[in-house]
Amino acid sequence: MADKPLLSIIITSCTMERMGDIYELLDSVKAQTYSNIETIFVAESSRELYEKVKIYIVEKAIPNAKVLFNDGEPGLSAGRNVGIQQSKGEIIAFIDDDVVLSPKWPEEMIKSYNDGSVIGVTGSAFPLWEDKSMSWFPEELYWIISCTAWCGWDEVKKVRNAWGMNMSFRREAFERCSLFSNEFGFHKGSMAEDNEFSLRVRSQTEKSIIYSPRVRLWHRVHKYRLSQEFIRERAYWIGHSRRMMKKLHSESDKSLDLLSQEHQLLKRIFTRLFPNIAKTFFTDPVSAWRKLRVTVAALTFVTLGYYSYLIPTLSNRYKTTQR
Repeated sequence: MADKPLLSIIITSCTMERMGDIYELLDSVKAQTYSNIETIFVAESSRELYEKVKIYIVEKAIPNAKVLFNDGEPGLSAGRNVGIQQSKGEIIAFIDDDVVLSPKWPEEMIKSYNDGSVIGVTGSAFPLWEDKSMSWFPEELYWIISCTAWCGWDEVKKVRNAWGMNMSFRREAFERCSLFSNEFGFHKGSMAEDNEFSLRVRSQTEKSIIYSPRVRLWHRVHKYRLSQEFIRERAYWIGHSRRMMKKLHSESDKSLDLLSQEHQLLKRIFTRLFPNIAKTFFTDPVSAWRKLRVTVAALTFVTLGYYSYLIPTLSNRYKTTQR
């Protein structure tokens, strides 16, 4: 790989409601220490969004950036595929539209590919709270808000899958394994797109996906993400997704524990989080009750989602109640 390969960063969005978040993200892209970057923004559903991002990129003189509009099949995977097809980078990265990159994010991303056996890289995500009063939320449940403290990893390691808010792959992955499948995603009541693609790439290339804590960003956490409704729905579909993952991929390698990450997290919840909540009941009962309620809700709905995959009528009933 060249010393300074081109890194294509693909961002997708479909709503004007995140305009401020998108501007802040683009500012963080411009502030990077690594210069060989191509930024591709893919808008969907909103022509106004498309036009405003185009104007902002010109006003801020963000180099080597372009804005596309997805007027084909809608969806996160479809939008990202539009970006991939227009990208030129040897490494193709994907981030959410409500994150802020650390100044050395692309530099650390590129360094992670020094090992030729690495096909994909994923990194850490820290919460950027809309309000500091939200920081009570337990780290063990950060998977609900697309942040990474739940894993407790502080060093580079091989992982099962990349996380869509902060991930990249060699172009080779798309040349050999095709693009993202728009048949997957929580909006489809299915396995997450990033999980499905990661497992497909690992299987077909026999190369590794690694996690690097130095590939860091901040993920904005709006207040609605801590609502009971959001937590229940998110937990349910994550549980459903994990059962689907186990069902579809366990046959390829029966010796592999596909859910080892989840088992480790569950152990941490019962051996660390619950005891800490119990201790806090004596000093801060309001906070303790709040943490207990959200933890029980998350575990309950993850379990319901996991077993609903085995009982299609239960899954269909839940979909109906969410409309």
